[in-house]
Amino acid sequence: MTITTGPPPKANTPVALARGFLTGGVIGTSLTAFVAGCVIESVPLCVAGVGLPVVHSLLLFLTGAPRRAREAAVPMRTALAMIESLRAVGGESSDVPVRFGLTVAPDDAPAFRVGITQDINLVDLPEYRPRRIVVVQYPQDRPWRAKIVHRPTTDWRDRAAAAGVDSAPLSTMVSKPSGGCVVGFVGLLGLLLGTAGVLLLFRADLFDRDTTARQPAAGPSVSSTSSTTVVSSASGTVALGPGQSFLDKGELRRAVDSLTKGRTTDQALTVVVRERLLSVVFAPTGTEALRFDPGSLPYERFPALVEEARTSLGVRSPQSWQITAERLTGSVTVRVGVTGTEGAASLEANGDGEVVRRTPAH
Repeated sequence: MTITTGPPPKANTPVALARGFLTGGVIGTSLTAFVAGCVIESVPLCVAGVGLPVVHSLLLFLTGAPRRAREAAVPMRTALAMIESLRAVGGESSDVPVRFGLTVAPDDAPAFRVGITQDINLVDLPEYRPRRIVVVQYPQDRPWRAKIVHRPTTDWRDRAAAAGVDSAPLSTMVSKPSGGCVVGFVGLLGLLLGTAGVLLLFRADLFDRDTTARQPAAGPSVSSTSSTTVVSSASGTVALGPGQSFLDKGELRRAVDSLTKGRTTDQALTVVVRERLLSVVFAPTGTEALRFDPGSLPYERFPALVEEARTSLGVRSPQSWQITAERLTGSVTVRVGVTGTEGAASLEANGDGEVVRRTPAH
């Protein structure tokens, strides 16, 4: 016979489903954002990937306060119980976690089985043995949270010493309701959607590759002049079509002008240029971070800087390059990096395009 302790908690309520979906979405979004931020070297994206779970945990804690208050208000029930089995499950300190199998016999309800894990001091461990009668307490609506009372009152201690408890059938075993398959499914769905959303937003930065359009051998060569521009309050990107390059004369300055049109000067935090991808990160309103005017960069010097980095730093077979302009200190720094089979190398130039430091490949 099973005990009656009120209606069991509903695992698949709309609130539980929404919480599972949101948790899955936060996990997928934060992990993907952090990895993507490391790949494209975006500090704000990495910070967002780390901060999102913290905010989510805080919200869950705050929204769960009423439920915890209701659970704390439920009166505790005291009952006698018989130890059916016990097994130490680990621990190297003075308190050892022990898995107990108990038959609990309330005074006004049928007996039932329950499994609990509780820390027992090594000194007291010999006192707990199968068939011994102990005193337990548990919330009336959550009997699976029973705990053995180490120092019961005199009345309960005397009752435990004189009483006998018969073993309850295994069919009366009570346990915490599981979340169910539906909650797991919506959590997985949220994780996949969160991951897909981040990949979709940053697909240009993550999946851009330096490729050359293939043309038929007998046909004339055709160059594409298409480009894709995406601008928001925080950033802007321009992606060129196949056959184009930001090292082409005037191409880079035109792209920067298209991203900064209508904005005030001294607004950029970072400018990153690759073969066919330009990214500009703008300073948020009111921030005190060091910024600069992206239109003031020596774009006419960029092709020569890339050529010098590709030919004079020990990378004999350069495969990719990247230019990063930022103002971490008082002046603007232009860094050109190249990678190849020999490793990576870089050079730094000042705001006028003059090389001030070289780091050859090792």
